Amino acid sequence: MTRVNELWLIARIAQMYHVEGWRQAEIAGHFRISQATVSRMLKKAQEEGIVRTTIAAPSGIYAELEAGLRHRFSLPEAIVVECSEDRDGAIMARIGEAAAHYFEVTLQNEEIIGVSSWSETILKMVDNVHPMTSGKARYVVQTLGGMGNPAVQTHATQLTTRLARLTGGEPRLLSAPGVAPSREAKLVLMSDPYIRETTDLFGKITQSIVGIGAVEPSRMLERSGNVFSESELAEVAEAGGVGDISLRFFDKEGRPVKTPLDDRVIGMTLEEQARIDRVIALAGGRAKTDAIRGALMTRAVDVLITDKFTAERLQEP
Repeated sequence: MTRVNELWLIARIAQMYHVEGWRQAEIAGHFRISQATVSRMLKKAQEEGIVRTTIAAPSGIYAELEAGLRHRFSLPEAIVVECSEDRDGAIMARIGEAAAHYFEVTLQNEEIIGVSSWSETILKMVDNVHPMTSGKARYVVQTLGGMGNPAVQTHATQLTTRLARLTGGEPRLLSAPGVAPSREAKLVLMSDPYIRETTDLFGKITQSIVGIGAVEPSRMLERSGNVFSESELAEVAEAGGVGDISLRFFDKEGRPVKTPLDDRVIGMTLEEQARIDRVIALAGGRAKTDAIRGALMTRAVDVLITDKFTAERLQEP
């Protein structure tokens, strides 16, 4: 078979398969060749450039921004959501919706889910998760102490129990404050058998859902009472801190920032987060841009769900 005749047959088979909707078995019968030959020629059509794959992203899908984030931060996956305005409330709502969908479609049976308790964006995600007809999760583990001001308590420990109910998992609560009064108080609390029962599951978590915070605490965290003093936060800033994951601070290069207050946090460390198979971070907004950039540099985040405005800022020089 001459080269031109070979290319004709490859092109014709490609047209029948990709344009006219023929099945491979039908093409094989039409030309009286084997189905293996048809499959080989379809592969050859791609190698020869006869068939070229293009992706036409629908409106509201930001494939280039997502690819830029994956490339720049060596990030396994990024989801950039449409948002009509660069405002925290609107951004959290859109991220929460996208995160709920991603969570639902990727959740595997018998997952052990870790969830950080003091995040408004995670709360928005849980608000959008649909009840699962068959139980999938094994446990939903609270990874940051949730006790605090009773007026906002429902946003912390109940976030864990709600997600457990929606996924059919068993909630494992961390019945302690996110920030202990002292290192000594933390050690006493950590000796409680019920708290140890939860923290012993940290090493078994298969996916973790976290928020990313700036050094300045969020409104929810501030109202909860699980915050540090201004002088302590100034110490974090002086040490180069730009943000936190579950009150564990890091600098712009993603390096952990260790100060005495780190010894008072009751919850997972950055090192423990980094060992989890999949960490999904939900964060967006102008005030958190530097914090998100630093969080991605920790290499603890596997999936970032953010808004288009923040995604653009993250890729600025």
